[in-house]
Amino acid sequence: MRYRHDPESLRLPIKLDSTSNGEFVPIPLSRNETAVRRLALESATASARRLCLSRRDYLVSLCGAAATLLAFNTANAARGARGGHFELAGEAALDVDAASAQLGAREFIFDVQGHYVPPSQAEARRARCHAGHDFLSRDYMRCLGADDFIKDVFLDADTDMMVLSFVPSRRDDEPLTIEEAAATREIVERMDGSHRLLLHGRVNPNQPGDLEDMERLVNTYQVSAFKTYTQWGPGGRGYYLTDDIGIAFIERARALGVNNICIHKGIPLGRRSYAHSRCTDIGPIARRFPDVNFLIYHSGWVPGQAEGPWDPKRLEGVDGLINSLKAAGLGTGSNVYAELGSTWRYLSLRDPNSAAHTLGKLFIHLGADNVLWGTDSIWYGSPQDQIQAFRTFQISREYRERYGYPEITPALRAKVFGLNATRPYRITAEEVQRRAAGDAIARQRLAYREHPDPHFATRGPRTRREFLQLLRAQGGRIG
Repeated sequence: MRYRHDPESLRLPIKLDSTSNGEFVPIPLSRNETAVRRLALESATASARRLCLSRRDYLVSLCGAAATLLAFNTANAARGARGGHFELAGEAALDVDAASAQLGAREFIFDVQGHYVPPSQAEARRARCHAGHDFLSRDYMRCLGADDFIKDVFLDADTDMMVLSFVPSRRDDEPLTIEEAAATREIVERMDGSHRLLLHGRVNPNQPGDLEDMERLVNTYQVSAFKTYTQWGPGGRGYYLTDDIGIAFIERARALGVNNICIHKGIPLGRRSYAHSRCTDIGPIARRFPDVNFLIYHSGWVPGQAEGPWDPKRLEGVDGLINSLKAAGLGTGSNVYAELGSTWRYLSLRDPNSAAHTLGKLFIHLGADNVLWGTDSIWYGSPQDQIQAFRTFQISREYRERYGYPEITPALRAKVFGLNATRPYRITAEEVQRRAAGDAIARQRLAYREHPDPHFATRGPRTRREFLQLLRAQGGRIG
């Protein structure tokens, strides 16, 4: 068949590249990572020939994803990175049934961190977009419409539900206003009312007008959570949730009946408020408000920093989150949840030792019920490769025995993929799946997958230059 996307078959189904989510400077691939990508493409080419398929036909199949992950295993083992691996049988690269048995599972997948910048209705603006990357324009990513979003998230990926989130911004300069987000949700809800999308309301309480606007967000848009960035604020000044303004924010949310507070922690947004990117305030504020759920986006992860065994003295990264909770006397199963957006994508594909430590530490110290699935897509294109990586990732026996990390079982995967998020969001997986089973997206997905055409492309900046251009286009909002 003819493919509209990637007809030269140069993109891998598991997207190993330097793309960031627009919140941190892209980290270039190392020489080893470039070699991994080359090895994966060579392996896919050889396997396609053995099966008498075109390389594109092969890469679109589950065998193509399996071959890519197996190539990652080979390269990681060769460089001594054995903390985690993708648990796949070798025959999965050549046998579609074997690949399907390991990559084709159907868990309930609830992605609690999705992003979407909607298109302008003006054709003139659309015409200025090219190839999905116009970093010189203020309209970057506005060439991506609702159809692109639905294709990435619901057709090319196994996602069942998503929460649309927000980036920090001035009130007069939001890349995705709540009105646009609500319109996007309505596009999906009109497809038989499946309620596949929930909304965040962006609140930066240190910005005039945001606290006052919370009631409108609840009454008009029925937001399911509030999203905040403690390291962001007018003039580059952040805040702590334990500050008076932070406490006022949480008390206002409780009064409005919204008990989910999503907080960006880690991925520093500029050095001026670096301290506010740490999780030091999470333990104290969670202890003070036990009836509020605190969802820690990125789990405190800092790009470029390796995650090792738990360090009780470390104030940064995942350890910073763990240590803040321990200091406040909060153990497993508390009202604090760790979310994996960008963190999982980066670590699983580029640093399997850190990926194993991150998951292992979160499972031990926050609990198997308190780790949430998030992908930060559509910055990374379709999240299917992140899903496939998690479906097969296993912490090594050596790490499990040395550090006490649990084995990642199908039951544990199912919790992380979606069941854990049903608790704070007060939904049931059964109800969602029942309503979605025959909706328009389910029917569209079934028809589409007869002849899938995934693009295997990422959407975010891939170089420092692109990142800085995006930053300038957004008025210096992230920084």
